[in-house]
Amino acid sequence: MTKAIVIPCFNVARHIEQVIHAIPGDINWIIAVNDASTDETESIILRLAEKDKRIVYLRHAKNQGVGGAMITGYQEGLKLNAEILIKIDGDGQMDTSYITSLLKPIVDGKADFTKGNRFRDLIALRKMPLTRRIGNLGLSFLIKAASGYWNIFDPANGFTIIHHEVLRNINFNKIHKRYFFETSMLIEAYYANAVVQDVPMKAKYGEETSGLSVMRTFFEFPPKLFFAFIKRIALKYFLFDFNIASLYILFGGFLFISGAVYGGIKFVKYASSNIVAPTGTVVIPTLLIILGFQLLLSAISYDMTNYPKK
Repeated sequence: MTKAIVIPCFNVARHIEQVIHAIPGDINWIIAVNDASTDETESIILRLAEKDKRIVYLRHAKNQGVGGAMITGYQEGLKLNAEILIKIDGDGQMDTSYITSLLKPIVDGKADFTKGNRFRDLIALRKMPLTRRIGNLGLSFLIKAASGYWNIFDPANGFTIIHHEVLRNINFNKIHKRYFFETSMLIEAYYANAVVQDVPMKAKYGEETSGLSVMRTFFEFPPKLFFAFIKRIALKYFLFDFNIASLYILFGGFLFISGAVYGGIKFVKYASSNIVAPTGTVVIPTLLIILGFQLLLSAISYDMTNYPKK
């Protein structure tokens, strides 16, 4: 298999040489995309390219973000007829010794897209602040729901390998060019029916600070994930297919909303009149809400087992 590594580079002069030197010799191409760095990143890569002919250097005149750099790199990899495209960052936080582990499920025909999972590293988890741990758990759940890949964890992990056939079926115009890149790749991979598999790895952190702030994550990600979830459910269960889960969603949603609206109207009516509501008036919306909720839970259960597997 022809393998290409894509490295998005933005002000990584301190680490890029070490990163490139750590790339295994069986990699056919090293595509370094300089995303308008303002440090010595360009001169270092060009110097390395004189000795290592595998290096393909690309440069953005204007910063496009990690997603923009990866799209440029992926497109170049496809032009080079690479069958396997590997993403690693230029900041030295990814241990290239895990490439073999990430590649194995694809070579064995068990996956189309593999990604690292740092949350199997219990030692690193213990060192992680509680607030960050809770935040990662919540974000992971939202990304699972939005992407449909309930079988994965650490979905924001950027250490990934993807097969070229999946990549050719992904619409790059729908891939987010900045921090939402990894998540948008998962979302679009779902529509390409790609089998995604986690590969456990140890967390590796250096002196680098993430450019993604907690506040940006909190305010920007949930709305994007909510609309991605709604779109996925609409397409998956009402356009591309119509099955038992579609009925669960239709009837469950109708019953739940009807019960909530009916109960709310009656509550306001009797509360404002200081009259005790009749038993039937209380029981009917309660039953509607419970039944609707049960049907929606059944739809969720179905969806959680209905991710691409073959």
